[in-house]
Amino acid sequence: MKLLFFTALLLLTGCLSYEPAQLIPELTLSAEEVSFTDATAIPRQIDFGLTVGANESDSLFDLATLPGVRVREVVAGGAAAAAGIRSGDVILQIDNLLTNSPDIFTSLELTAQPSTFEFTVRRDTTVFATSVIATPASNAQPPRELYRVDPIASRAGFKTQLLTIKSGSSLRSVAAAIVVDIQTDSPLLTAGIGEGDAILALQGREINSAQDLINRLTLEHELGDRVVIDVYDGQTVQRKNFILWHPGRRISRVSLGPLLNYTASAQNASKSFTFIDLWLFSVYQYGQIGGERTHRLLNIFEFASDYGELIEEATP
Repeated sequence: MKLLFFTALLLLTGCLSYEPAQLIPELTLSAEEVSFTDATAIPRQIDFGLTVGANESDSLFDLATLPGVRVREVVAGGAAAAAGIRSGDVILQIDNLLTNSPDIFTSLELTAQPSTFEFTVRRDTTVFATSVIATPASNAQPPRELYRVDPIASRAGFKTQLLTIKSGSSLRSVAAAIVVDIQTDSPLLTAGIGEGDAILALQGREINSAQDLINRLTLEHELGDRVVIDVYDGQTVQRKNFILWHPGRRISRVSLGPLLNYTASAQNASKSFTFIDLWLFSVYQYGQIGGERTHRLLNIFEFASDYGELIEEATP
């Protein structure tokens, strides 16, 4: 009897499939050195508040470049918008300078001083003049890095810092990943690790930076793995372990031959269940996609319920 029970249990286990209970996003790892701006870019002196491109003809049979430059975009509230220039206009000249190349705008914004410029503009077949009061270019500070974040495995943020710690009777400098941000469901909390603690090593190997810690947690371990880290609290180094965050598991498929079949998918919130499926004929079928549910008996009777939305269509 026991043998029969364990055999049935083994067969049932083999008919089960699992999937993560939550969808896990793909994580793109940053490089060690990250630049947020183009270091070779020359700062502009003025800003016309628009972007321009070559004035190419609209004909597919004659792709000629016409005089002037075409306005591609006008910044709302900028100098060009205040002067009445619109997207699609063609700028023929600025003061007495012909503008047959977008490079002329770039050159002016790099070298000219804030002033009033006379623009000659064509809109359709009308040519008009307007004054554009160029404003000083923004001197906003470039973006600066705050920290590196691991949103999945440790659910925490880290910052690289060089520390001097006591090793025996001597002092030595080591790289550390300082915990600067921690989510409420981070597995670091269960290990007694909080903001301000410094992680020195992972699995007995010293880390090189905060990004190195994130890379190794992501590439060398699976979600749900138990890992060991060395933590420095400002006075002593302690070895602690914790389990990387895991989304949990849910049954995605149960198959018992023609008797019953159950499938579920978290990706599109769908479920289906079939009882006594004989290929062309089934006693009962159930399906769900989002809020829509269907019940079918003997492939004859079908009942459906769903969430609908009434949309009023415009009368032609």
